[in-house]
Amino acid sequence: MNRIFHIVKILLLVCSTGLVAAHAAAAENDPVLSLTSAATAALTDAANAGSPANSAAGSGQTSPAAAQWPGIPAVKYTPNADGSGEYTVTIQILAIMTVLSVLPSLLIMMTSFTRIVVVLAILRQAIGLQQTPSNQILLGLALFLSLFIMMPVFRVVNADAIQPYLAETISPQEAVERAIVPVHEFMLAQTRETDLNLFVRISGHDDITSPEETPIHILIPAFITSELKTAFQIGFLIFIPFLIIDLVVASILMAMGMMMLSPIIISLPFKIMLFVLIDGWAMIMGTLANSFGTV
Repeated sequence: MNRIFHIVKILLLVCSTGLVAAHAAAAENDPVLSLTSAATAALTDAANAGSPANSAAGSGQTSPAAAQWPGIPAVKYTPNADGSGEYTVTIQILAIMTVLSVLPSLLIMMTSFTRIVVVLAILRQAIGLQQTPSNQILLGLALFLSLFIMMPVFRVVNADAIQPYLAETISPQEAVERAIVPVHEFMLAQTRETDLNLFVRISGHDDITSPEETPIHILIPAFITSELKTAFQIGFLIFIPFLIIDLVVASILMAMGMMMLSPIIISLPFKIMLFVLIDGWAMIMGTLANSFGTV
């Protein structure tokens, strides 16, 4: 290994010497290149000689420009009188950027978004439409309906955590603790006791005596499991009338001897007509909003 290192070093020295020699020979043959090289060297020497920073560095003094720009502390912890502490603004900004990067996951896992988007996807499958409404429309509808359902929770978070933090009356840690409380209450109200007991037993926390004492990292998977179960139950009830239409159309086609004709093609207009006549979108949106009991 040492021999290879020395060989590479020698090759680099030879190459650099050859480049300097080639440049000098070209400068001797070309007056313009020689004049340019001399001018460049003169300007570099003049800049180095007249630079205040270099003069101060040569005299061992700090230049005034450098003194005006002190370094920004990357990590600074300030203890409070009550035993807590605060970090510097740099760390707070880093924490905010980290939270923003996981914000989509928090939106999906800790709000009503999961139940809504699953029900809408099952509804589209039950009607028999593969790409209508598109995924973008379903996601946008689920997003804004989630904001509508979660608005009472967001108001409490804003009043109890965000506004006091912006007024600098509470610390960032206390703001986070206050913001978790209404979200914790919302998820706990939508979580089945069986699912909650399952994850408490898996985690090995024997010191939890009531559901209100459940930590957030245990409550979130239990909440997601309950949301998926509820969404599939609603989807099953949505599927039944459309399934009956498919069976009726298939029986009629079989009786008429049209076995080669797909029942889905014939039943699709009837399912769309039924869904429009009963004002299906309003029923679905109202049922989903009322299923959470927050509005």
